[in-house]
Amino acid sequence: MTLNKILAFDALTCALMGALLILFAPALAAWLGLPRELLFYAGWLLIPVALFMALLARGTPPWMGGVWLVILGNAGWVLASLAILPVTGPNLLGAGFVLVQAGVVACFTMAELGAARRFAGAAR
Repeated sequence: MTLNKILAFDALTCALMGALLILFAPALAAWLGLPRELLFYAGWLLIPVALFMALLARGTPPWMGGVWLVILGNAGWVLASLAILPVTGPNLLGAGFVLVQAGVVACFTMAELGAARRFAGAAR
């Protein structure tokens, strides 16, 4: 898969998760045992990130400085997701939710990293 397609798919999933968290924060908080404010504001954080990724995905080639920013941001999201578990004390469903979404973001991070390295190698 090309770097542009990975970024576009990451942007789409990021926007969908952001919308889900914004629209359903109260219900999700009750089901997951996570703070409503955490879910709501995390959702709002994802919207401009998704837009940034979508803009990067449209570039031919994508701006590599931005790609590296996305990779670092995704890695930071994974680490922050793991760090909130002991702080927020979610229920089992909530812990699973946090771990699954962190795993998905980690997969995007690895895919973007591999595609960025291939792109850099091909540019030489």
